Amino acid sequence: MSASTSEQTFIDLRSDTVTRPSPALRRAMAEAEVGDDVYGEDPTVLRLEAFGAELLGKEAALFVSSGTMGNQLAIACLTRPGDEVIVGEGAHVAFYESGAGPALSGVQFQTAGSGGFFGVSDLEEAMKPRAYWCPRTSLVCVENTHNRAGGRILDAAHQDALVAAAHRLGLATHLDGARLWNAAVATGLPIERLVAPFDTVTVCFSKGLGAPAGSLFAGTRAIVEEARRFRKRWGGGMRQVGILAAGALHAVKHHRSGLVDDHIHAKRLADALSSAGVVTPPETNIVLVDLPVSADAVAAAAKRHGVLASVFGPKRLRFVTHRDVDTAAIDRAAAIVVHVVAELTLAAGQPGLELS
Repeated sequence: MSASTSEQTFIDLRSDTVTRPSPALRRAMAEAEVGDDVYGEDPTVLRLEAFGAELLGKEAALFVSSGTMGNQLAIACLTRPGDEVIVGEGAHVAFYESGAGPALSGVQFQTAGSGGFFGVSDLEEAMKPRAYWCPRTSLVCVENTHNRAGGRILDAAHQDALVAAAHRLGLATHLDGARLWNAAVATGLPIERLVAPFDTVTVCFSKGLGAPAGSLFAGTRAIVEEARRFRKRWGGGMRQVGILAAGALHAVKHHRSGLVDDHIHAKRLADALSSAGVVTPPETNIVLVDLPVSADAVAAAAKRHGVLASVFGPKRLRFVTHRDVDTAAIDRAAAIVVHVVAELTLAAGQPGLELS
């Protein structure tokens, strides 16, 4: 199982963000028609925004640098400083965006439910009283699929009830749909159906779709124009960015069907890792494994053998399948991780040995 890391190619399962542009995607970028997007004159960006808005069933869309920017634009447009935003446990918008909500928009987060998703009763319980001494609850953010919950899919009927309740309570709603493409493929539902009830949505091109950068923020025309102002204020105005938009267009038009293979590989990996720990059955392309030994120790040892994974807790690893990892690589990665866990478990049971 051993090999020098300088002599091998890593099987990188840390995230689907590590995918590399395909030759066809690179050609699309190289041949992109471009203009100055700050002036609204980049034809490829305009095509992407029009295509994306139609695909998502929204009035307008804005090309932005990242999913984080898209999510933060929603918060900036739909809240006021001092407001509270209700999110699920481990929500990306609160967990992974470097404190941007409080820093940029002056909001605070309130967690509802557990396991990433929450229901109508959880929402009602989390919402603050409409009293001037309480922060004003103004926005509900939902993540689909949910990263820290293991790529879980939000059921469409559950989603509809939750959004309807939020609107009844006078709250705006935003969908963090960074991996919504995966949810659509897994459920067979049109992407528009999964987006329909929300006021705004962000979708990402640089995860499973394999584009090198970029996300789309969509909503009403008025909200998108307000978001354009915030994007500029935050330094996100871009010039001949049609080069990136061409990659995003190619990815969304040609790579979505390949997500099916990623889901198949995730199930295959989960089955193979079942002897190494407690595996959360994957719904899309993310596999969570709770180990009997230190996740840091397993990740370090697996890396020495050529497999990369993300540490998600003291004894939890995350593996994410993507278009750059084929079936053979999945099988080899699983065999290496199972071997490493067995060795470390044996070592942990020997007196005088301590895992770090």
